[in-house]
Amino acid sequence: MKPSFESVLKDKNRVHLKRVQSSESSIVTKRVAFVLLDNFSMMAFTGAVDALVTANLMSPTPLYEVLVVSGSLGVAVSDLGLSISVDCSLESLREREQHLIVVCGGFRVQLHANPLLRTKLRQADAAGAMLGGLWNGAYFIAEAGLLDGYEYAFHPDGRVMMTELFPKARVTSRSYVVDRRRISCAGANSSLGMMLEVVRRSTRRELVSAVEEVLSCDNLRETLDVSVVSIDTDPTLPQPLKAALELMHTNIEDPIGIDEIAQYVSISRRQLERLFCQYVKATPPRYYMELRLTRARQLLQYTNKPLLEVAISSGFVTSAHFQHRFRGMFGVTAGQFRKHSKFYDAPIRTLPI
Repeated sequence: MKPSFESVLKDKNRVHLKRVQSSESSIVTKRVAFVLLDNFSMMAFTGAVDALVTANLMSPTPLYEVLVVSGSLGVAVSDLGLSISVDCSLESLREREQHLIVVCGGFRVQLHANPLLRTKLRQADAAGAMLGGLWNGAYFIAEAGLLDGYEYAFHPDGRVMMTELFPKARVTSRSYVVDRRRISCAGANSSLGMMLEVVRRSTRRELVSAVEEVLSCDNLRETLDVSVVSIDTDPTLPQPLKAALELMHTNIEDPIGIDEIAQYVSISRRQLERLFCQYVKATPPRYYMELRLTRARQLLQYTNKPLLEVAISSGFVTSAHFQHRFRGMFGVTAGQFRKHSKFYDAPIRTLPI
């Protein structure tokens, strides 16, 4: 039996599904180099890297190989005074082999010509690489003559200066911009969104949705234990559906009938089914089952509860029924999942700090 989630919970459980280990095998790993300037913004840097690392986590094969570069060999010092170990110096960077080079700026980064960086960016552009700037990092791309005709984002304090210095490039008030082979963001908070857009344009929608489930779970003031970004952030969600979802979330250990839910939210079962199919991408019973199994997965992964207790906490009367349903969704038994569900077994790249 192939594991299969149908509802919006699919993206939340994607990394845990056994079937993804046999898909996307033909994807070419893209090399991304982050050039850390003195006093670079740590928050902007880690936000951008987080998107790539999480994309790797959600994919059976690594999508990105991250290279950390600095002006001098050894370490780079951030705006917080923290030192980051780097993989190579700017001088030794093989720029023609990179798919993307991102210049990491920051509030205290000095904006002046850097001949070596200029040369590296021009060589990378000639080889077809995408170029990016974090915070005010776009200055160095513009200084190399590589932003003419492009729209770009820049920290508000420097937009007037950029307009004067580089009139052929179009600075914008947007928080981030992806314009053909140029990407840029205006500050620390927008780097994650910028890089998610890069990931979105180079891979499948389902994987990007899974990444957003992990990285955007705290966008709201309050989130459910099994929060789903696509639902929780949807302002058009009808009130009866919201109430029905809340009922399901608060009655996992002791599931209630779908007819009872429909009666409680004052609509017919048929109306409830239409709402679920439109917004949740599954029938009410199917979503309820997937919700309970998602809770079971969390308990298996983060607690030491015996399997029978996990089954009962997830609303299953017998262990046999739970095991059958769990294997049907995840492709492995609950015991096998618990044994092999460590995140560090996934293909991620750890940054030395």
